[in-house]
Amino acid sequence: MVTIGDRTTSSTFDEETIQALRASLRGELILPGEPAYDEARRVHNGMIDKHPALIARCADVADVIAAVNFAREHDVLLAVRGGGHNGPGLGTCDDGLVIDLARMNGIRVDPIARTVRVEGGCTLADVDHATHAFGLAVPLGIASTTGVAGLTLGGGMGHLTRKYGLTIDNLLEVDMVLADSRFVTANADAHADLFWAIRGGGGNFGVVTSFLFRLHPVSTVYAGPMFWHLDQAEDVLRWYGEFQTGSPEELNGSLMMISVPPGPPFPEALHNRTVCAIVWCYAGPLEQAEAVFAPIRAEFGPPALDWVGPMPFPALQSMFDAVFPRGIQMYWRADFVKDLPDAANALRAEYAARKPVGASLIGLHPIDGAASRIGSGATAWSYRDARWAEVFLGASLGPADNGRIVGWARESWGALHPFSAGGAYVNFMMEEGGDRVRAAYRGNYDRLAQIKATYDPANLFRVNQNIRPADPAS
Repeated sequence: MVTIGDRTTSSTFDEETIQALRASLRGELILPGEPAYDEARRVHNGMIDKHPALIARCADVADVIAAVNFAREHDVLLAVRGGGHNGPGLGTCDDGLVIDLARMNGIRVDPIARTVRVEGGCTLADVDHATHAFGLAVPLGIASTTGVAGLTLGGGMGHLTRKYGLTIDNLLEVDMVLADSRFVTANADAHADLFWAIRGGGGNFGVVTSFLFRLHPVSTVYAGPMFWHLDQAEDVLRWYGEFQTGSPEELNGSLMMISVPPGPPFPEALHNRTVCAIVWCYAGPLEQAEAVFAPIRAEFGPPALDWVGPMPFPALQSMFDAVFPRGIQMYWRADFVKDLPDAANALRAEYAARKPVGASLIGLHPIDGAASRIGSGATAWSYRDARWAEVFLGASLGPADNGRIVGWARESWGALHPFSAGGAYVNFMMEEGGDRVRAAYRGNYDRLAQIKATYDPANLFRVNQNIRPADPAS
């Protein structure tokens, strides 16, 4: 029997069963009450406080197979954790088994083929460190602490999206363990249906133990944040919505209405002030960067802060990590957006002004350019016709503000949702129910449900933005 604190979990195992699982692993099996348990059960979002019955910190693929077999044979709730960055905490669960991939963090760069093999426990920082040595990069996310696995399986967008597409557009193949414990490689030729599904369909189809990505020549970028005062936000939003369409695809700008952290290196005059910021990344020829940015800098006169200049790409990826440290309380809602009408921009400015404490923000992340030239049915990610993924993130360093940040995120999302394309990026969603999951995939949902029925008919992998297996009769 497994006990957590003063309560017994709904999952009960005798000592012989636990020891058999422990003996089958090269990695660790961590149980409630053991010294490593409380740290091992933590995820990035401090608002998530779940208590698994078992945590299998896998060392290799064989460990993953053993853990999947155990969950299936003992009918145990199963969660899979890569980087632990998932907002609603879908890399963990109460009373079940967590497959923790953190120890599986090997990386192999092939600079000749311009590919990189990445194991499922890697973070963006791990990949950036390995690839930057060769002057190469994978289009990944916007925070270096993010896990590669969850980011990729949900689609993956970041500073290089407009030039090189989503992360899934640069994915060549995966190795994965299926619900029946088979180990398969999925790519354009082998298990092509599965390869289609995992490119945006989340962790619904198995445990991905490694990814093979295409690399691009990205080393030094001309990048960083520009801040404008909040009373300029509507003008900046109107200009930004028009400017992005005609700007070169080498230029990516994520707009955020966020509070300036109260400390160095930010100017004291901006501390704790809510600003309209654009974090730029220009991945074109450096000698052309000043000319590209000249009209931006001239549009409204000098910005309140302009920290845009040459920097190593990994420095941009990690620039805001300290603003969102592990343990921060987070709640978010999201939508896809096709345009930025004045009425919606007025609401964005209004809700930014009412933003609660901490790192809460309204963000618009571009997903046009190269990402939009792929058909909506080419991968599970359906919203190739959207131009931005919008997020309303309530965030605070302590739990005392949780009511305020959750209420603000829900209210601001509710006000802006009528201006949206309908669905949302699954990596920006909380646990919002089956209708919202279906809306995220639109016309691709039924095909995903059929593939789910083929590879996971019993829905073993259901601690995720879940796609239920299609009825065999359908």
